Amino acid sequence: MVEQHRYLLYLALSPGFVAKNAVDSQWDTATNFRGISVSPGFDIALYNLYFSSVAGQPTHGPFMPTPVTDCMVRNVAGLLPELESEDFYLLSGVEQGMRFSEWVQRGKLPKFTGLTPEEVDYRLERALKRGLVEKKTIQYEGYTLQFEGYDLLALRALVERDTIGEFGSPLGVGKESDVYEVRSYKPLALKYHREGYTNFREVHKERDYTSENRHVSWMYTARKAAEREYEILETLYPDVAVPRPIDQNRHAIVMEKMDGVELSRTKLTDGQVLGVLELLLAELDSAYEAGYVHADMSEYNVFVSEDGVTVFDWPQSVPTDHENAGEFLERDLKNLLGYFRRKYPRLVPDVTAHDVADAIAERSFESLNGV
Repeated sequence: MVEQHRYLLYLALSPGFVAKNAVDSQWDTATNFRGISVSPGFDIALYNLYFSSVAGQPTHGPFMPTPVTDCMVRNVAGLLPELESEDFYLLSGVEQGMRFSEWVQRGKLPKFTGLTPEEVDYRLERALKRGLVEKKTIQYEGYTLQFEGYDLLALRALVERDTIGEFGSPLGVGKESDVYEVRSYKPLALKYHREGYTNFREVHKERDYTSENRHVSWMYTARKAAEREYEILETLYPDVAVPRPIDQNRHAIVMEKMDGVELSRTKLTDGQVLGVLELLLAELDSAYEAGYVHADMSEYNVFVSEDGVTVFDWPQSVPTDHENAGEFLERDLKNLLGYFRRKYPRLVPDVTAHDVADAIAERSFESLNGV
């Protein structure tokens, strides 16, 4: 049944997306910057440090574009050519010190960085000028990483591993992540986790991977979210239709770039509605069999293409033996069924989320008609 729906599914989708032309004409597009090449055939955002400088946005891709807001973190890829190894020693030293305190004492930085006090002063000045660290004088002179500094540490590590060769357009910004197109041997997506950037207290309280840790920074929260999502993707792929995980460092995940359109922006024909819904339910069933419940399912974390559906955003998922797994599964199903009933009235069978959840949990789900 699912394969029949997959075969019948056809959407009038553009084969690609309209990417912005963000290459600064004053730069030689054949130049290579520390492993990040700028090629004429790829629309590079390497020199655009702010989202607000972007002219044009992608219309298709892993995430749809989001309007610029004041809380967005700058695109720091363009800073890589400017920074030297000692600048990264400084950033890494602040990162190490933040394991113990949100604000790292200036006097401890030579120990954490391996730099002389004079070199620390010079590197701090460069980092402050570029907005990579923040300074605060409390009982002592302290420094903390900004998300931009953390982004650079992760990006540099991924470049050095040859995971990323080219850095491209922003694909979208969500409440808890920023996503860019990148390339290596094929188009990929780079996702920076932003948990804790604007709502740290709420995330710290709600997420299992931070709730028992007393000293938790936004940096720790974002890194744990990325580690958790990457681990889950590795478990689910390829048995469940999720983005293929490629690499992970700190709060950043590199994954295969998804094709298609976000479900919320898709207009299905009457003949496609049940097919797409059945495909989604089959993926949730497969994920449950693999040991996970998504726990945040909605029309905003599903992509639909000619090949089927892809479910993304898994950091908040819970194992099936979690005490609230049944409740989360039923809520996921209620969200999906509710969306389809609102957008496509009269086309969805009269089944309850509770009954579908029971069928999935009992490993007896085959289709809506069998519930």
